Amino acid sequence: MDDMDRTPGNSAADALRGRWRDCLVAARGGDEGPDPLPYADHLLARWAEPQRRYHTTAHLAAVLDHVDTLAGHAADPDAVRLAAWFHDAVYRPDRSENEERSATLAERALPEAGVPAVTTAEVARLVRLTVSHDPADGDTDGEVLCDADLAILASPPKEYARYAAQVREEYGFVPDELFREGRAAVLRQLLELPRLFRTPHGAAEWEARARHNLRTELELLTH
Repeated sequence: MDDMDRTPGNSAADALRGRWRDCLVAARGGDEGPDPLPYADHLLARWAEPQRRYHTTAHLAAVLDHVDTLAGHAADPDAVRLAAWFHDAVYRPDRSENEERSATLAERALPEAGVPAVTTAEVARLVRLTVSHDPADGDTDGEVLCDADLAILASPPKEYARYAAQVREEYGFVPDELFREGRAAVLRQLLELPRLFRTPHGAAEWEARARHNLRTELELLTH
């Protein structure tokens, strides 16, 4: 992770704080309520934890950018943006309950921050959906969040290779053979999905390139 990702007060962190304030104020319907910035700083500290290599503030910013691109498809884009903030807020690569713990964090923090119960429930639902990345047909909020989270799969080759290397670093405690087996299983599971991306933009712009990247990584892992 770049040093700037860990430094409070730098321009990238300030930009994220501003984005948090905007989506929180929109979700709660105005400026009344607790100061948004302590919540932003708490979340940014989580996203800057030392065990992270891919699931960093850079990933958070990228997902938010992709949500902005896809926002016209969402029923409640502000809820989707809040879900992006929380979807990997709890991240331990040696644990399997990260999404559930992240959703629980949202359920605790958002009411305190002044977000209505119905929006809080939608945010938590969306965070839990990132376990499977398999939204139901017509779940436009889920489609936007899942597509935004998976958009890295459609990156240019060098960026995708960097992403794959960062994932390996996060799982540095796993022996090479076991990692290769586990990662190959994940890639096969993704490739077996009838559609990786559910939004019109994702299907048109990201699907083919993502499948090419996944097949390339799988071939490198298994040959």
